[in-house]
Amino acid sequence: MTDCAPVSDLRTHDVLNQPSERGDCDLWATDPALRGFASCAGAQDVLLAGYGRTLGQASLRDAARDANRHVPELQLFDRGGRRLDEVRFHPTYHQFMKLSAGAGYSAVAWEGVPGGHATHAAMVYLASQVEPGHCCPLTMSYAAVPVLSASNGLSADDGIADIWRPKLLSRGYDPSIRPAHEKHAVTIGMAMTEKQGGSDIRTNTTRAEADGSAWRLTGHKWFCSAPMSDAFLTLAQGPKGLTCFLVPRWLDGTRNGIRIQRLKDKLGNRSNASAEIEYDRAFAHQIGEEGRGIQTIVEMVHHTRLDTAMAPAGLMRAALTEAHHWVSHRTAFQKRLVDHPLMRAVLADLVLDWNGALALGMQVAAAFDKSTEDDRAFARIGVALAKFMANKLCPVVVCEAMEILGGMGYIEDTPLPMLYREAPLNGIWEGSGNVICLDALRTLTSEPRAQQVLNLEMDAVAGSDRRYDIALQAYRQRWAGPPPEAEARWFVEQTALLLTASVLIRQARDEITEAFIATRIAEDRGRFSGAVREMNTDKILSQIAS
Repeated sequence: MTDCAPVSDLRTHDVLNQPSERGDCDLWATDPALRGFASCAGAQDVLLAGYGRTLGQASLRDAARDANRHVPELQLFDRGGRRLDEVRFHPTYHQFMKLSAGAGYSAVAWEGVPGGHATHAAMVYLASQVEPGHCCPLTMSYAAVPVLSASNGLSADDGIADIWRPKLLSRGYDPSIRPAHEKHAVTIGMAMTEKQGGSDIRTNTTRAEADGSAWRLTGHKWFCSAPMSDAFLTLAQGPKGLTCFLVPRWLDGTRNGIRIQRLKDKLGNRSNASAEIEYDRAFAHQIGEEGRGIQTIVEMVHHTRLDTAMAPAGLMRAALTEAHHWVSHRTAFQKRLVDHPLMRAVLADLVLDWNGALALGMQVAAAFDKSTEDDRAFARIGVALAKFMANKLCPVVVCEAMEILGGMGYIEDTPLPMLYREAPLNGIWEGSGNVICLDALRTLTSEPRAQQVLNLEMDAVAGSDRRYDIALQAYRQRWAGPPPEAEARWFVEQTALLLTASVLIRQARDEITEAFIATRIAEDRGRFSGAVREMNTDKILSQIAS
């Protein structure tokens, strides 16, 4: 590679009015919103600064393109017909895994330092802007730690956490095919979904049979995330009911009975493998109490949902920075695109969607770092609200950003198609919209403290803005108690919006907060993005200027 500029003076025409490549772009230094919300959440800014600076390199954006164009390949057999059940990845995928694992993506939340979960959440947000596919195994490895840590003394295999936990927290990456005790670092995936049940995991039919102090599993899993992980947390029916198990990928000198049937041909998330697998008397360790598998695995789901709330905020940020770069360096009708009032209105409106999702996500992440009953209750309900809202906004924001680039936004030379394919994923993973809304209602009904802390959060800014007060009063009049199931989405949407407004009022009383309240709380707007009254766009658009 050289620094020579490409040729613009061609024989048939001159290349004019085409924005140049963005080049290196420090994802931390150019994101004042992240810096502000991360600071309020107590995140580790020095670590995040280094990670954001590295991820912003142009060479890593090129690597991300390679990782998504050269998708994982399934290698079932060696050339002699012996079974392998392996997945081969492009080298750039391993490059991202090594970078993010080394930065502490999976480990920092459990290292006993202040703001660990908030730091992790910010790292999810940053990584998703560049190469979101590699986040999947690292997110699950992060979320597996509390499940394993709670297993000792409850399972037939006491001490499992002592073997696996240090390797999950090593800040290393070791993709070699060896049993865990021979490796310095491991990753853990998840395999729960079956054909007949989907989200209703109580209908799982995979069987578990005792084999001494361990177990043997037989059955089929419709979705297995990151099938080259070193182990999987999974559910199977034992003699006392549905139970959680840790299924190691590799045994001493042998391969466990995990048979990959095929890789899923997914819409997006192309760099990361997802598979359909079968357990053929696969060796497994029991995790948690027998018959209480759902109660055991729910802790992993709880933590992965934090990541599925943060990742869409990162995708939105990436799309908007691409759009802003385009409109800042392209002219139409004798003006830069960014100087047209209508373009500024559309972009500013989209910035409010992204900014609100980031604000609420980091507020929820901060609650994960605290240990009081109120904070734990807020984390349980808040993560559902943040996940629902961010994922309903993400596809719309990315699509609008694509439209801003016009035809170029539809071309794979830009990252917009990759971001658009990725946009629906986190809304499906770990509970689709309806599941999340029903979980939110169930939490508020079964845990009175969750409703109490939610009220405290929303009441904390009462009196600060008349429009907010009016909206909060109307909300409580409409839903004096739990809403009927058919109104669950409406209820969760309104709750998430009010909660986001309360975060913004407390942390950033400025033009962004004013515009958010006017358009989202007072609902002084039309139905579509950009259908808003004229607003002060200078401060709003400065949030995405690179």
